[in-house]
Amino acid sequence: MKTFGLIIGKTVLYLTLILFGLMTIYPLLWLFMNSFKTTIEFQTNAMGLPNIATLANYVGAWQIGNFDKLFLNSLFYTIGSTVAIVVLAMMAAFAFAKLQNRFKTVLYGSFIVGILLTLQSIMIPLFIMMNTLNLYNTHLGVLIPYIGIGLPMGVYLGTEFIKGVPDSLVESARLEGATFLEVFWKIIFPMTKPVAITLSILNVAGVWNEFMLINILTTDITVKSLPVGIMKFSGTLASDY
Repeated sequence: MKTFGLIIGKTVLYLTLILFGLMTIYPLLWLFMNSFKTTIEFQTNAMGLPNIATLANYVGAWQIGNFDKLFLNSLFYTIGSTVAIVVLAMMAAFAFAKLQNRFKTVLYGSFIVGILLTLQSIMIPLFIMMNTLNLYNTHLGVLIPYIGIGLPMGVYLGTEFIKGVPDSLVESARLEGATFLEVFWKIIFPMTKPVAITLSILNVAGVWNEFMLINILTTDITVKSLPVGIMKFSGTLASDY
């Protein structure tokens, strides 16, 4: 009877997971299928297969949206900010978790406060700051805010994780003559892989799809990212799906 109950439980669980999987995959398949239709066919037969598949949408979108430049910009912002956030956040987390300093509590608290700040509350100060520093309309002027926005959560997650690492590991390495930098790179950083992967996933998704901030910090199309190019196909009266 117990075995039968386990089988029923697993069956219900797997059926539920399959259902949610299909619900997640279907919109992507629908999107891919409709990308080969003309605009008229999409409007008249959005749920069916394309009568005559065409690649004109891909060619037109790439040219009109300047996707060649925007794609490289998105890659630069996403990869650059993700690498910087993971490394800098883990270094700061190591210091907060394992090193002793009288300013540690205040500095850690300043990072944690950053988690509570919304993008809307810092847009105007950021705009003024980038103008003052002559970083407006530059790649660096976009990359630095992305890194700054992602650091608070990274420092928080990293600090809480590294606190669980035994102090004896750090003390043993120090007794062997290792510097704090060597302790971080050779012992602590490899152990923070779960946090690094989590941070990377959150930051890649956030920066790749970010639209509001980059639209404020840039006006030059050569500095903008993919979401801005996609918006070119949506007008006041109609949208080119």
